[in-house]
Amino acid sequence: MAIIEVKDLSKKYEYYKKQPGLWASVKSLFSREKLFKDAVRDISFKIEEGELVGFLGPNGAGKTTTLKMLSGILHPDGGQARVLGFDPYERQAEYQKQFALVMGNKNQLWWDLPAMESFVLNKEIYEVSDEDFKKNLDELVELLDLKDVLDVQVRKLSLGQRMKCELVAALLHKPKVLFLDEPTLGLDVVAQKNVRDFVRKYNKLNKTTIILTSHYMEDIKELCERVIIIDKGKIIYDGKLDELIKKYAPYKKIKIIFDGEKISRDQLSEFGEVDEINSHFASLKVPREKTKEIASRILISSLPVDDILIDEMQADEVIRGIFSKEGAEV
Repeated sequence: MAIIEVKDLSKKYEYYKKQPGLWASVKSLFSREKLFKDAVRDISFKIEEGELVGFLGPNGAGKTTTLKMLSGILHPDGGQARVLGFDPYERQAEYQKQFALVMGNKNQLWWDLPAMESFVLNKEIYEVSDEDFKKNLDELVELLDLKDVLDVQVRKLSLGQRMKCELVAALLHKPKVLFLDEPTLGLDVVAQKNVRDFVRKYNKLNKTTIILTSHYMEDIKELCERVIIIDKGKIIYDGKLDELIKKYAPYKKIKIIFDGEKISRDQLSEFGEVDEINSHFASLKVPREKTKEIASRILISSLPVDDILIDEMQADEVIRGIFSKEGAEV
């Protein structure tokens, strides 16, 4: 069953062009040139119940704008979006009680109060019963290991602790749909892993439908089987992460460890494109369909090979290629 259905969704932002300087400011009071930017252009996709989908794109691609339209913050200029059978921009209370939006660069917790005070406030806003509130809070606090910080002022918490508390505040009413916009933004590697582990467990336990945006590829690789890639407001890929690598990376990497003598770049160039080389290690890019053949040739050659490994391109490398000029031509 499709929980989220988007068809030909579009959004434009209007802005005004102004030259620098005082006189230009005075002139702009009487005459301004209005310009428009397409933030989202005719995108369409469906997400089924319980899916955890990565929503990727460079800065300014339209990711956050899309999430804001799906959560009802913004009204689309064209197309249609339905979430849980509702039109988000109608902002019906029944719909607002069934989704949550967490933005890594926005706070919903009261800065000078303990997080527990914000949780109680959210309980009243979402009309959560005392019994459900206690049950949900205990579950979330245990999953996120927050027992010792609930009564500490939010401004005194670490960034990682604050993000965990943001997740608790967003999930107290057991939403069926969760929009996560850069939830690991600015966190250290340990805090990022803690947030990822929680999102994975929560998704499996509650079958919550989740859309995740992130610039950290570890988030996407560990959590999402399916990714949607948006660039300049248009969807350029929607499918399995593994298939993305195969589609946009027509080559694999052969990594070679040498025993003893130093190997030159010229000695390796006959086997493929030398990506990296030092005194004991080299990495080659080779066509995907010729990987086994080239690996065999390397093993029977006179090169002092100690070990050899065939590997796929890393997802972050592939996605960087898609967003670069070269990647767009693949």
